[in-house]
Amino acid sequence: MTGGGGGATADTFRIAEGHLGDEPTVTVSAPDGAVRAVLALRGATLLSWQVGHGAAGQFTELTDGYRDEAELRSQDGVRAGLLAPFPNRVADGRYRHGGRDHDLLPGRVGDRTVYHGFAREAPFRLVAATMTPDSARLLLRGTSIRPGRHPGYPFALDLDVEYTIGRRELGVEIRATNVGETTAPYAAGWHPYFTLSRPIDDLVLRIPAHTLIRTDASLIPLRGKDALLPLDRCPDMDFRTPRRLGDAVIDACFADLAPGPGARAETVLSDPATGAELRVWQHGGYLHVFTGDTLARDRRGSIALEPVEVPTDAFNRPELATAVSLEPGRRREFRFGVAYVPSLH
Repeated sequence: MTGGGGGATADTFRIAEGHLGDEPTVTVSAPDGAVRAVLALRGATLLSWQVGHGAAGQFTELTDGYRDEAELRSQDGVRAGLLAPFPNRVADGRYRHGGRDHDLLPGRVGDRTVYHGFAREAPFRLVAATMTPDSARLLLRGTSIRPGRHPGYPFALDLDVEYTIGRRELGVEIRATNVGETTAPYAAGWHPYFTLSRPIDDLVLRIPAHTLIRTDASLIPLRGKDALLPLDRCPDMDFRTPRRLGDAVIDACFADLAPGPGARAETVLSDPATGAELRVWQHGGYLHVFTGDTLARDRRGSIALEPVEVPTDAFNRPELATAVSLEPGRRREFRFGVAYVPSLH
């Protein structure tokens, strides 16, 4: 680890190295106990984000991350996974790029579901950390996406993931650089699960989206004009006006996000009993929402609000060919995060 322009002092955020089983981690904490975050180097994965309250040493958990090494290695639920070089699914594990056909699951018959890329299991290392009295900034780097490492993806990418952890806000920026000699298909996203310490049925959700992307039974978007459904015509999925989740079952992608202050689109999850809010923000892209109905642990105990650059199966969508093309030597970034507004009581 290297200091990126400032080391910790008694009055600044602190960083400590640790382990989740055999998996290396880093823990960031504020000097006054206002916030604590834990990251695994495997996948640069956020394991926990807690804010302090009341008596010293008491925290409220805001994410539902992997709890132990076995969960992290299993990747069940893709809890807080960083999604690259593609988010969500690639239909049948196959796509065409640069005039060539690629198979992400060569030789596989039967279930050919492939989703959420390789970065979430890749090794990262902490290359810089900057501490101030108000925040910590961590830069993690992964260089494992190379030709021959992942079937069906013969491209070379360097990934930088920068976490900025403040007292009430956590920001993430994923930067991908094509270090190969050919144009690579690439897009990114994030798969966090959020909690306000209550069942999600009791929470209120607001999504600033005007369009729903319709899918088939395999959650692959439909083709052509049939893929886009104005939410005016789909009231059951229209959350532009905040409303209680209740028993809504959602595993869907929302488009045409309306930007708010600072050109950030904000999706708001709130607890009407306390007034506490989580504001998931992103610069551009789409939002995928999953109510956790098929999770192996704590179904509907939290909700995935996933900023993504592109919708599902983007590698197979001709209209998105430019959006997913990263030329040699070029870099692209995607920024998103979440802010916490504490309870009013």
